[in-house]
Amino acid sequence: MADDSAHSDILNVTAQTQLKSIIERIERLELEKSEIAEQIKEVFAEAKGNGFDVKVLRKVVRLRKQDRAKRQEEEAILDLYLSALGEI
Repeated sequence: MADDSAHSDILNVTAQTQLKSIIERIERLELEKSEIAEQIKEVFAEAKGNGFDVKVLRKVVRLRKQDRAKRQEEEAILDLYLSALGEI
């Protein structure tokens, strides 16, 4: 079985440096992502404290991300299906 020094020969120094840089950037971004997720959680808690329905707010945010035409098409199909089921 090969020892650890054999593994370090697989990547040259430049590739090792680049790999380390990439990993450190990913780790930094993951940390930023968790911090942002915590801030979003706090905003939703604030909204809830002000009497807003968080479930509906999440849906509004999701819908606003969609293309308007695509959203309207999905809503039309949803209305069609609900109508066919006698729900509306």
